[in-house]
Amino acid sequence: MSLTFGTLNAHAHELWLDSKEFQPPGGENVKIELRNGENFKGINLIYFNKWVKQFFWVQNGKRYNVKSRTGDLPAMSTSIESEGLVSVVYESMPDSLTYNEWEKFTNFIKHKDFPDAEKSHMARKLAKTGFKEIYHRYSKALIGLGHSKGRDGNFGLETEFVAQTNPYVDSANSDFKAQLLYQQLPRKNAQVEVFERDPEGLVRIFMLRTNEDGRVSVPIKPGFDYLLDAVVLREVTPDTKDGAVWESLWAALTFSVPSR
Repeated sequence: MSLTFGTLNAHAHELWLDSKEFQPPGGENVKIELRNGENFKGINLIYFNKWVKQFFWVQNGKRYNVKSRTGDLPAMSTSIESEGLVSVVYESMPDSLTYNEWEKFTNFIKHKDFPDAEKSHMARKLAKTGFKEIYHRYSKALIGLGHSKGRDGNFGLETEFVAQTNPYVDSANSDFKAQLLYQQLPRKNAQVEVFERDPEGLVRIFMLRTNEDGRVSVPIKPGFDYLLDAVVLREVTPDTKDGAVWESLWAALTFSVPSR
């Protein structure tokens, strides 16, 4: 699937795994929505097999592939009988877009904190319009079943958040902690955009940065849902990436904090 930035601005939006119940009752299917939008609000996408590179869930150290079919809505509806923390992981197939307006690119690099990208673009003598970017999505969600005990893991994604906190077990009076990785190394001093959704659906957005170890500490509130987002932008040459001159990798992590 190829998108043109002037007609569909999906690239600038986040893609995340969402749920109406991050702690579903026992005996019910775990339902995960694949959403694309902004401000933690967006379209509930159908499952489309050719968009998916991998889609799986992990509990108690065991991995299971999501068994969805094209057209399924929500994207995942799976019976999980065992109690414990569940990490749901979605990786998209690479996709592309074309920038037909220079301002769209400059707005993107400003928002996602790439201060040197414009200078690099000019130094490479690239056109200001009609250039292509390849992008990839790496989205995770934390779901608590029953006692909800357990820990998130590093699943070897090109970039990903690895939760250091279990929000369903650890104290809600403490910050939520996560480590941001890129190519299996801590991504230090990186911008993390946090979307905080209250029980009425109102969303507050704020920015944080990772430390020297790639770790970020997020203040959290009982009864609220959270989406963490971080983007990598790297240069590529047209002959290696289907004509693209930029490549972006989007890491997302969603979870909820139980009401106490």
